Amino acid sequence: MSKRPSGLRPGETVPVSGLYQQIGPRGGKGTEVTSVKGEPLPPVPVKGTTYKLVDPAKHKSGK
Repeated sequence: MSKRPSGLRPGETVPVSGLYQQIGPRGGKGTEVTSVKGEPLPPVPVKGTTYKLVDPAKHKSGK
């Protein structure tokens, strides 16, 4: 039985603006990218890599 990776996959729509880190298929940490809510996550160089929110964006409006 294959284990489904947790986190967001490349191409999925970003639910919260902020800084996302790539997590490799074996758990290694990779590059961090800034993504905006409603936009798709960028492609990754290694199959099975996902994204994890590390630091949500802070908005001046407080929302």
